[in-house]
Amino acid sequence: MEERCCAAVMRVLVLQAAWALAGGQVRYSVPEEAKAGTVVGRLAQDLGLEAGEAEARRLRLVAQGRRASVEVSGASGALLVSSRLDREELCGKSAPCALRLEVLLERPLRVFHVELEVTDINDNAPIFPAARKNLSIAELSVPGSRFPLEGASDADIGANAQLSYTLSPSEHFSLDVKSSDESRKSLFLVLAKSLDRETIPVHQLVLTATDGGRPSLTGTMELVISVLDANDNAPQFNQSVYKVQLPENCTEGTLVTRVNATDPDEGSNKEFSYSILSSTPIANKEFFTIDSKTGEIRLKGTLDFEDVRLHELQIEATDKGTPPLSGHCSVELEVLDVNDNAPEVWVTSLSVPVSEDASVGTVVALLSVSDRDSGENGRVRCWVWPASPFGLEATFAGSYSLVLREALDRERVSEYEVEVRAEDGGAPALGARRGLRVPVSDVNDNAPAFAQAVYTVLARENNAAGAELARLWARDPDEAGNGRVSYSVWEGGAAGGGGGWRAASSYVSVDAESGRLWALQPLDYEELQVLQFEVRAVDAGEPPLWGNATVQLFVLDENDNAPALLPPAGPAPEAGAAAAEAAAAGAVSVWEPGTLWAWAAWGAPAGQVVAKIRAVDADSGYNAWLRYELWEPRGKGPFRVGLYSGEVSTARALDEADGPRQRLLIVVRDHGEPARSATATLSVSLVEAAEAALAAAAGSSASSSVSRSAAGVELGPGGAASAATNVWLVVAICAVSSLFLLAVVLYVASRWAPRAAVLSGPGPTTLVCASEVGSWSYSQRHSRSLCVADGAAKSDLMVFSPNFPPPPPGPAPKDTQPEPSALLDTPKHPNPDWRYSASLRAGMQRT
Repeated sequence: MEERCCAAVMRVLVLQAAWALAGGQVRYSVPEEAKAGTVVGRLAQDLGLEAGEAEARRLRLVAQGRRASVEVSGASGALLVSSRLDREELCGKSAPCALRLEVLLERPLRVFHVELEVTDINDNAPIFPAARKNLSIAELSVPGSRFPLEGASDADIGANAQLSYTLSPSEHFSLDVKSSDESRKSLFLVLAKSLDRETIPVHQLVLTATDGGRPSLTGTMELVISVLDANDNAPQFNQSVYKVQLPENCTEGTLVTRVNATDPDEGSNKEFSYSILSSTPIANKEFFTIDSKTGEIRLKGTLDFEDVRLHELQIEATDKGTPPLSGHCSVELEVLDVNDNAPEVWVTSLSVPVSEDASVGTVVALLSVSDRDSGENGRVRCWVWPASPFGLEATFAGSYSLVLREALDRERVSEYEVEVRAEDGGAPALGARRGLRVPVSDVNDNAPAFAQAVYTVLARENNAAGAELARLWARDPDEAGNGRVSYSVWEGGAAGGGGGWRAASSYVSVDAESGRLWALQPLDYEELQVLQFEVRAVDAGEPPLWGNATVQLFVLDENDNAPALLPPAGPAPEAGAAAAEAAAAGAVSVWEPGTLWAWAAWGAPAGQVVAKIRAVDADSGYNAWLRYELWEPRGKGPFRVGLYSGEVSTARALDEADGPRQRLLIVVRDHGEPARSATATLSVSLVEAAEAALAAAAGSSASSSVSRSAAGVELGPGGAASAATNVWLVVAICAVSSLFLLAVVLYVASRWAPRAAVLSGPGPTTLVCASEVGSWSYSQRHSRSLCVADGAAKSDLMVFSPNFPPPPPGPAPKDTQPEPSALLDTPKHPNPDWRYSASLRAGMQRT
């Protein structure tokens, strides 16, 4: 039977524990003054943990701001008493005395709430305000007179604080106990028999207070009663109990109430004064003061609803008779709560940093919120500011979880300053704030990105190996290894001079750390004009991410090739020499190593072409633009050379005074900086017109390249000169007429056209200059002149459009042989970023 009863009790306890767990809270009870090490409850088992799991998951209590006097055993998971438990110290007179504990369990993080009730034991004896009480009672006091006594107080609660009083045996006095409520009793010493001061002047009694504990405890107070003569009427109050309500925020000096008493005696026995006899709680007597004459009771300290909600004062009115008599009343002051306590916020757990790829709902912190006020003043609401990306979730009364509500991005916000705000329901409301710093840890979610998708790099040819060409930079907003970028040449190349494909890595390389692009070998414009490749930037994250940029490397031409003289088209030099011996005169030039030969007839008019010097420059553009100068003989000789055509023609009519032979030294220069040159020696034989005709006929049968003056030789000296003069006259007349007409048109246009008119088109114009020695082109944003030299122009042009400042204004020189700068309306020393392309070799092969 006894075993069945125990089993039933165990089942009830298990069901109770299961019910508590299902509700999210475990409740235990422990008596106060339990020894350290006393097992309060098997917490790990009640939480459903397996053996050893409590220690592995670090089951522990979370501090709540005051000592809990209990702890969790790491090995067994049991809740143990760690230090002295004093219910009176923890809860005072509050019943029940319940401690709310938070238990934290990791992996995964969970929080449980444990309520520990500390039960009372009878460990406090009743205590009187004083060990000895002196009373003065007039001998004329009638039987039945009542004299209030201060009762004892017991720090315990419940039955342990239920006091009963007894008075030592006396024929003159008895004890009357009245209960105003369950917790307060009024004691009165009742006169049972008339006093006779002459018989017994002093009565000594013992008042004993016994509590209701088991075993019971007692306290005593000695009553010393002095019997006084004469004054036989004590002051009487108009109320036995004064009830007052005051808010707790009353200032010092506030009037509590005013008591009023009367004394029917006359004379000095009628005069009395007021005093505070005692207070409950005892220590709060100093919070009040009473005017001895008026009976006004005022605050001397401050009230606190959270400490004491009810104050009871015993007021005494004592007359000035002999002996003095006194009357008594009580004042009950109820303290009303005001909202004078702000909420308090504690962070019980914080898990930082938070990974930027953390999922929505991740718990970041655990918080506890409380308010010491009651009612609406103690009802607290909480929220997070700013509202995103975090939020609060209530887990239990006064407990919250800070959780992730939105996805994080460390590159946008690397750290959050979160503020948890709490506000109570009082009027006005009080609030509290708790700041949290939540850093965000990085993941590799950003690929490196170059500042430009395409980089244009300009490099001069013949650069030194290892020369820096450009610096590339890619940005990765990630941090540490995820943002550390390394560079490499990924792909690309160019067709080599031999027609094969060469990878870009054979020309250039990029520094892996700095992104510095440098040349592996000197570049040759004649071999490579444009090199296009890709550079890849890869970060050090896991897995690595990358980004590409295209690099277009343009090689700028340098003047590193001197002009080269070309032999005349036709048979070998030996055949030309034989034709020269057979002919007596003409305008045919014969090639010999280092010397050109030509013949001219005496009497040939000025301007007749004798020979043509041909040269080619392997460079391009300005560096390949050639000019011809007559170096020897200087001064006014019979011959001149076309500045850009290379044609050697007569400067005046030839006569016998010029001698039989003229030796000309011709210098061919390019327009590079510095200029390069080559020299050609031309030997011109002067013969009769008939010999010149024979030489021309012989030259035409021996060579496919005939001088332009052959037709003139056939006409004879006189006819050729006349025809040439007529032609030049017609040309001059046409030129003068055209210039006059152009001047008139420009004048009319300048008079009638708007001032802001734009003479050039919106797009870049291209200047093309062609001659027998090749062709070149360039473009600018401004209009330029068109230069066309004698000879067939080439069409295989490659044009770029760099930006140049406009040329300075001013008229072009009016020389018969203007400089290139005058013809092109460009600076004499062009910008090195111009691009030229000339098919000189192919053009001269076709000439």
